[in-house]
Amino acid sequence: MIKYIGRFNVVPSLPPKLEPLREIVYNLYWTWHYDAIDLLRRLDPKLWEETYHNPVLMLGRISQERLNEVANDDSFISHMKRVFDQLKIYKEEKTWYQKNYGYDKENVIAYFSAEYGLTESLQIYSGGLGVLAGDHLKSSSDLGLPLVGVGLCYKEGYLQQYLTSDGWQQEKYEITDFYNQPMTLVMNNDKTPLKIELNFPGRNVYVQVWKIMVGRVPLYLLDTNVPENNEEDRKITRTLYGGTIETRIQQEIVLGIGGIRALYAMGIKPLVCHMNEGHSAFLALERIRLLMQQYNLSFEEARDINFYSNVFTTHTPVPAGIDIFPNELIEKYFGNYYRNELKISDKTFYSLGTIIKDKPPSSYNMAHLAMNMAGFVNGVSKLHGKVSKKMWQAGFIDIPFDEIPIDYVTNGVHTHSHLSNDMQELLYRYLGEKFMRDPSDKEIWNRIDDIPDEELWRTHERRRERLVAFARNRLRKQIIEKGGSVSEINAAKEVLDAQALTIGFARRFVAYKRATLIFRDIERLASILCNPNYPVQIIFAGKAHPRDEEGKKIIQEVIALSKEPHLRKKIVFIENYDMNIARYMVEGCDVWLNTPRRPLEASGTSGMKVIANGGLNFSVLDGWWDEAYDHDVGWKIGNGEEYDNPGYQDEIESRLIYEILEKEIVPLFYTRGEDKLPRGWISMMKNSMKKLGPIYNTHRMVQEYAQKFYFKAYEKRLYLMNNNWKKAKEFTAWKQKVIQNWDKVKFVSISEEQKGVDLKVGNKYQIYAEVELGDLTPNDVDVQIYYGKVDNGSDQLTNYVNMVYVPKKQKSNVYFYRGEIDCKHTGQFGFTLRILPKHELMISNFELGLIRWAQ
Repeated sequence: MIKYIGRFNVVPSLPPKLEPLREIVYNLYWTWHYDAIDLLRRLDPKLWEETYHNPVLMLGRISQERLNEVANDDSFISHMKRVFDQLKIYKEEKTWYQKNYGYDKENVIAYFSAEYGLTESLQIYSGGLGVLAGDHLKSSSDLGLPLVGVGLCYKEGYLQQYLTSDGWQQEKYEITDFYNQPMTLVMNNDKTPLKIELNFPGRNVYVQVWKIMVGRVPLYLLDTNVPENNEEDRKITRTLYGGTIETRIQQEIVLGIGGIRALYAMGIKPLVCHMNEGHSAFLALERIRLLMQQYNLSFEEARDINFYSNVFTTHTPVPAGIDIFPNELIEKYFGNYYRNELKISDKTFYSLGTIIKDKPPSSYNMAHLAMNMAGFVNGVSKLHGKVSKKMWQAGFIDIPFDEIPIDYVTNGVHTHSHLSNDMQELLYRYLGEKFMRDPSDKEIWNRIDDIPDEELWRTHERRRERLVAFARNRLRKQIIEKGGSVSEINAAKEVLDAQALTIGFARRFVAYKRATLIFRDIERLASILCNPNYPVQIIFAGKAHPRDEEGKKIIQEVIALSKEPHLRKKIVFIENYDMNIARYMVEGCDVWLNTPRRPLEASGTSGMKVIANGGLNFSVLDGWWDEAYDHDVGWKIGNGEEYDNPGYQDEIESRLIYEILEKEIVPLFYTRGEDKLPRGWISMMKNSMKKLGPIYNTHRMVQEYAQKFYFKAYEKRLYLMNNNWKKAKEFTAWKQKVIQNWDKVKFVSISEEQKGVDLKVGNKYQIYAEVELGDLTPNDVDVQIYYGKVDNGSDQLTNYVNMVYVPKKQKSNVYFYRGEIDCKHTGQFGFTLRILPKHELMISNFELGLIRWAQ
């Protein structure tokens, strides 16, 4: 192998008139603005497709003659200036954040994710988690949130899928040329690449930083492929979710610890950090280290400070989806770090990696580390919030289920990134400019009713026609690449019907998503698909994880059925699912099918992408659909049951799929009047758009994160910073006092004023208590009556009311409290009492894990 002694970069040579193009292509603003995309496609439509919609690579390959030609084309120059002006206005206009908050002009929120799906040409994502992270940045940009993204720069990215002739998934990995992507290296003042150091066992690892502009928001990607590193360390950031468990811990150290160091090296000192999944949880340790180093704080003080400015979002409903490292590997990489930098014992350090307090951990759980380090923890749908509480209930002993401090923010999608150009033009015409700025405004979406049925239906039909044309073309290419016969190639031109009811199923192929549930009774399905008067067709796409043999078998089963002579034109599988294929599918499908085994779908966002495009959802009541479903916006499979017998569940739910298709979906789609319009179907399309559109988008989601978590975390951080961290130090001392005294806290006596008396609605039930608090005072605790209706002999206590401290002469450390229950409903009620720590800084009374129930 030749060793180069020097390096130089070559960039596109643009005529002076075309210089604005450089700024346009290096800001991913163009990915969700069709006028910008049209401009780039106009340069060279063929090259635009060949470079897979990568404008930087296209500019590098386009001929100088063509560039000179468009530089002298007044029409093109006018178009370019319009797009450039739009970008400038976008960057400078007053945003939602500036109008309503404006805490700080600096970047105060850092969002960490292991993957980002921003555009199909930049393969640094694998699926839904990445696309969600990309949409989070796009909406943060639209809203003007002072946020930066941090991730990893994968040289190979995620797998590229191709199938053998018998339908078995094979993988290949394409090398990404970062210098031909819309990204730039972060430089020092002397024009050398900025690099940060990480201490690994027996060596230092160096990391350089790439920058991508996503509208107003910068995304920083960390890359270990630098000459200073040995060959193995250069591969740390090579592959997304690849390598061994040791590769994974190395990547997560680079992301978490390296990410914080990189931000500080660039002068960005975020006051709030958001961990999108547990991959980046090590950042919490680095934030503690920096506070200890810079302000001479103790570990406990620094941990308490950062706890209130860390946000953790979990996306998994099963323990198997969480990164867990053996203690030996953690010791190898963190032994020196926790002893010399954090200055804590091994017992303290390893306790951070578990929420189970009663036994020493044998492994380090990244989700548990994130939960221990974040004051704000959330799931990604209402149902997933409950599932997360159930999954981690063992870490919250004695705390009532509903009060476990795990919140939820339901996911969304960046509407304009997943909306077809045809539909966007239609919605712009009837909903107006405000829809483009704020897709979460319910009033605007109500104008959907103003769109004539004919226009909405024709617009949707055009997208279905393009989806069918795209699928045929892709299928033809797939057959050619496999060396298929001329007859097979010709047959590909006849698959699907541009007028038929089209069902889409596109997602990761894994057992719990049950892609083949609809095939359980293939004869019944065939009778639905092959009805000559009411044809139905299904388009599949999706990848299995390289090591998931079961997922690959499911793909193989779909392929086998798609080759059956009577189903060949009705079932199509499109290879190598990515953002481009997803775009065609969500824009063109009539129905989006989702069949996860409840409650294993944390949220799911693919079905949200069809809403604004006029598609309808047909799904198990899981994830977001559990809270979104209504009879007039789509269809449900089952009633939210959870089964112990998977086979029985599959049988029941597959029958429901056929029944709903036969009796509801197909008849509604094909019931046409003289004007050939399916009026009932269009009515449901409009209901889905106006009811779900303003809710299931990332504008609403990011606003919710900001208002529920970011701004509160920011204010707490500022409060703790005052007076050289005076409040923070006082708070840590208070916590230690409470923990040391908790064994002395107890109820001395409890009495009821109306014991044994039947009360009427509107009465008050008086309760008194004497409590002993040791060295604590009434200012340190809440004494509460916890009560609820007694139902069928089991206590279901769901309400509480704070008791009031009554100053009166008592013996030392014993205090008198009075409280009352407002009798609003009839029935039999039960009550008990509890004592909880109380402090103005605490987000939840349960943070310290201390609770004293009456015996």
